[in-house]
Amino acid sequence: MSSTLRTRRSPRLRNLVSGLLFGIGLAAFVDEVIFHQLLQWHHFYDRSTTSVGLFSDGLFHAFGWFAVVAGLFLFADLRRWHETLWQRWIGGVLLGAGVFQLYDGTVQHKLLGLHQIRYEVDLLAYDTVWNVIAGLLILAGAWLTCRTRTAVPRERETPADA
Repeated sequence: MSSTLRTRRSPRLRNLVSGLLFGIGLAAFVDEVIFHQLLQWHHFYDRSTTSVGLFSDGLFHAFGWFAVVAGLFLFADLRRWHETLWQRWIGGVLLGAGVFQLYDGTVQHKLLGLHQIRYEVDLLAYDTVWNVIAGLLILAGAWLTCRTRTAVPRERETPADA
């Protein structure tokens, strides 16, 4: 190996990570806008006052946007190097959104009890739809990701000044 060459990280991994971050942020954004703000069904943290709930919504919203911005920075780097693998990136987006939704529906809703989708209604239908959608997103993302795993080599060498 020449000293003028450096090993770039795998575009396969970077496409997946970029998509995952974007998908997590997108799912958080959709959850925040639809269920927290428009429908006003819950806050991120409902076990205290409304002020605390609104504050927790702000932190949750910021987390979502940080994930989106980080994912898009990685995506811009992929575009710069002409290494965008669209199916793999979309697979990452679906995986990220599905994993986020499944985590929200199981850990935050049920294990930690931070909030529920709705209150004063039978939750079974809401929880079922929420988690089935999460599972479908994960399956679709995993399928696309597996389909593209041989699209490019794991790593490649490029000139150091490139």
